[in-house]
Amino acid sequence: MLDNFPRGTICIEDIEMGMVRHLRKTVTDEDIEMFAQVSTDRNPVHLDEAYAQDTIFEGRIAHGMLTAGLISAVIGEQLPGHGTVYMGQTLKFLAPVRPGDTVLAEVEVIGIDHAKRRVQLDCRCKVDGKRVLVGEATVLAPSRKFD
Repeated sequence: MLDNFPRGTICIEDIEMGMVRHLRKTVTDEDIEMFAQVSTDRNPVHLDEAYAQDTIFEGRIAHGMLTAGLISAVIGEQLPGHGTVYMGQTLKFLAPVRPGDTVLAEVEVIGIDHAKRRVQLDCRCKVDGKRVLVGEATVLAPSRKFD
């Protein structure tokens, strides 16, 4: 299930403070398996229910970076969108995401340096209104001057 804004590009000339974009995605067992395969992170807390039951999470959880990847999707597809270059990202994981959880990934413009084409973004992911991930990203935004 995906619920998001249209994909595309918002050039630095059109970015405004407080702009927000988001996507909503339900994390599936298949997502977790594919992420494990691509990343080679096969930690059993993500893949083995019996193992995960005996951890502090008391059940399987999604990879934290899978959740963080949803932030990347919002940045790369919506705000600023196509042509954006990541410069840095901080992340703090606050709660686990479990198979079947629907994650709302949001980014909000909190700083703009037009001369350097840099945009600072507040990043957050929520499940059922509860923050599970927070952080900030700095990106180089596309510009109409370089089309």
